Amino acid sequence: MSSFHGGSVSVVIPAFNAEKYLAEAIASVQAQTAPPFEVIVVDDGSTDGTAEIARRSSGVIHVWQPNGGVAAALNHGSRVATGDCIAFLSADDVWIADKLATQLEALEGHPNRLVFGHMLHFLSPELSAEEARSLVCPDRPMPAFSAGTLLTRLDTFRRIGPLNESFAVGEFMDWYGRARDDGTDVVMLDAVVSRRRVHLGNQSTKALRERSYAPVLKALIERRRGTSPK
Repeated sequence: MSSFHGGSVSVVIPAFNAEKYLAEAIASVQAQTAPPFEVIVVDDGSTDGTAEIARRSSGVIHVWQPNGGVAAALNHGSRVATGDCIAFLSADDVWIADKLATQLEALEGHPNRLVFGHMLHFLSPELSAEEARSLVCPDRPMPAFSAGTLLTRLDTFRRIGPLNESFAVGEFMDWYGRARDDGTDVVMLDAVVSRRRVHLGNQSTKALRERSYAPVLKALIERRRGTSPK
């Protein structure tokens, strides 16, 4: 058990067929200067070696569920979590070594706060030059109000409620909108806390080609008009 400024962190990694990158994601969590209390890999019905990698990783809790998508996996992990705080990491991304230390410091003394940070994209090393040219990879850090850059208290996450599992994309956008509507304090740190891997199999990139944020935006508008429940 490790803590920093009195806050123990549960880290949830949703993983679907993530055998190529999962070990690196886990290693970036375990290399934190403020080590987490627990690391939970939620295996979202994978059919590759994801489960084996999670099980052989020291100190990792492996949880399996039938394939239900990212929102279902994040919600499952948040129910299993037992730390004071919670953070999320995509199975193909990696954290900067002082992510948790920096964000825990910003969370100290603020029981109802969401702490975010900047994200830096990088091209996955296995890409050929031709494949790399076909992908968009911003070269500057950008503020990211995303699950992968969030740190908050577990009680705060649960108070806002689970992510909406009916959304094919934009599930965290909807959750963040509910948090803001509820008056939750939000801080964006001027520091890179996470690196997002750009590769041919990015689930978010594939989804955006085929699906729309329209259902999320519709829910946001209806909620703010008071015509739908929070």
